[in-house]
Amino acid sequence: MIDGHGDDGFRYGNIRLDFSSNVYPHFSHEDLFSWLASRFDGVGHYPEPAPRKLEAALAAQLSIGSDKVVVTNGATEAIYLTALAMRGCKTAIVVPTFAEYADACRLHEHKVTYIHNLGEIPERTDMVWMCNPNNPTGTVVPRETLLECFAQHRDMVFVIDASYAPFTFQPLLMPAETCRLPNVVMIHSMTKEFAIPGLRLGYLTACRRLTEQIGRGRIPWSVNTIAQDAGLWLTAHREKYHLPLDELIFERSRVGLVLEALDICDALPSDTHILLCRLREGTAAILKDYLARKHGILIRDATNFEGLDNRYFRIAMQTRAENDELIEAMKEWKRVCHEL
Repeated sequence: MIDGHGDDGFRYGNIRLDFSSNVYPHFSHEDLFSWLASRFDGVGHYPEPAPRKLEAALAAQLSIGSDKVVVTNGATEAIYLTALAMRGCKTAIVVPTFAEYADACRLHEHKVTYIHNLGEIPERTDMVWMCNPNNPTGTVVPRETLLECFAQHRDMVFVIDASYAPFTFQPLLMPAETCRLPNVVMIHSMTKEFAIPGLRLGYLTACRRLTEQIGRGRIPWSVNTIAQDAGLWLTAHREKYHLPLDELIFERSRVGLVLEALDICDALPSDTHILLCRLREGTAAILKDYLARKHGILIRDATNFEGLDNRYFRIAMQTRAENDELIEAMKEWKRVCHEL
């Protein structure tokens, strides 16, 4: 999966605008960086073996017990720890979605089945994985549908990756609800919420039985000192990281309509700032390479998502001016294709 991830501008070296990553790039980290600069002496000491202070701070904000939170080295570690905790089980994954779920499950010898919705869960399944809001579609499964499914399948563990929760207006499940259930794990990403992918911070929430089972696989000191300090500061200063969600959702709708009107692609429905598109001609790989080399614009080739073919690409909304640059570059690509 690593080779197919977004934010791979290093392959080109001249990227000006990055639509490939779902991380919002326009937050100011000036205050965070200033505070961390005063904490660098901590690099000379070991961090907490398990980040209990950060777990307690997150738990207090979520109105749950700190024994129901496991802080991890990015949401990806939470994914792999959860797969490890149920090694060798029968797993169903709702696709198209983030490939890391399948990678983690196969690493830990799960028998993986792909399904397209919760109505397709096979009998004798042990674990079900889904992303909600989903990556790459941006769609949301209603909370009532999820709660009904959890109740109907009490013998299964449901893993809900809620990394993109900050990017939708749709009502979602909250950790205070799911921690009361015996069969639900929620995965959260501080990377996405605060746009800090280089620091690697995530966490999972679940009932105590599941956090203890999952937490046993966590290696000591997996979350470094600077990341823990950053997490504590960010948790105390959430108000500094306000997403312009109205603008992002409006732009997602506008850009999709424009690209369809230009006969470039079909824009699939979304409840977030993410827009998954299917080209009407050409391939996503060719479009990506053209935009990167000619315009310094990076998009996400979505071909490696299970169930999507080589026509699919994904973009995450930026400012209106930046989105307009992308539209103009794609108009040029379409014109060039027709001239060849």
